[in-house]
Amino acid sequence: MNKYSAYIITGPTASGKSDFAHRLARRIHGAIINCDSVQIYRGIENISASPFAERGVSDEIDGVPYRLFSILGLDKQISVADYIKMAREQYDDLISQGYIPIFVGGTGYYINGIINGISEIPEISDENRRRARELVARDINGARAIVPDCGATDPQRVARALEVFYQTGQHLSEWQKNPRVGAIIPTPYRILINPPIDELRTRIATRIPKMIDGGALDEAKYIIQNNFDARRAIGAEQLCAYLGGKVSHDVAIENWITKTNQYAKRQRTWFKTQFFADVTINHVPTDSDLDLVI
Repeated sequence: MNKYSAYIITGPTASGKSDFAHRLARRIHGAIINCDSVQIYRGIENISASPFAERGVSDEIDGVPYRLFSILGLDKQISVADYIKMAREQYDDLISQGYIPIFVGGTGYYINGIINGISEIPEISDENRRRARELVARDINGARAIVPDCGATDPQRVARALEVFYQTGQHLSEWQKNPRVGAIIPTPYRILINPPIDELRTRIATRIPKMIDGGALDEAKYIIQNNFDARRAIGAEQLCAYLGGKVSHDVAIENWITKTNQYAKRQRTWFKTQFFADVTINHVPTDSDLDLVI
């Protein structure tokens, strides 16, 4: 009998966490809740390495429920508060049905919110949200100069910091000093999957060409045709540059691999300093690791 009421499984991109989580879910009557800030978007399943990349979006895989995958259009924005609200709803629903929720993903600020809650911030007006998004799209460096405490380069996080500043006159970092509320599961069983860096780089270099063959180029065309922000996901910007004739196919792949490795490095740093795992699996997990965590 499983002794844990909920799990969080995280690790750097390409570490094998999604496959491991699925196998665990099948063993313990579990259900998967996404905590990846890119896989939440619809239309980039290959670029985001979503579990639905090769099978079409659904609400289950092999009988395992999957929640918060591919639920937002690429023209939509989502804050951590928005995510926590949706995740709470899914968590409560799955518990009521007798499932064990398994949060899976590598987005640190989602994971932090799940465990620790978030600081309450006033509602943002549509006007200030629009102003922030427009400036970030036009001049992200100029936007970052307005909110230097943000420290982020991701357009969505910069826009979030900017809209809070427009709305309140205070930097997001000041609001984040307030008491946190809304934690979903303060004491989940926390699993970190963290293979050696060389193995991770090999997996990333092997995976990206397969993602392109699997339909990532079509997704990049969809982004261009609809004038969506290609910076929403690593890989999208590089493929759009190739389709726009700015770089060659090989350079696009090389740039995508480089950006992904840089992201994995940032993730590993966050896990080392901000995530306190109950168990760390220092290799790509196998079935034998399931017994360790059940």
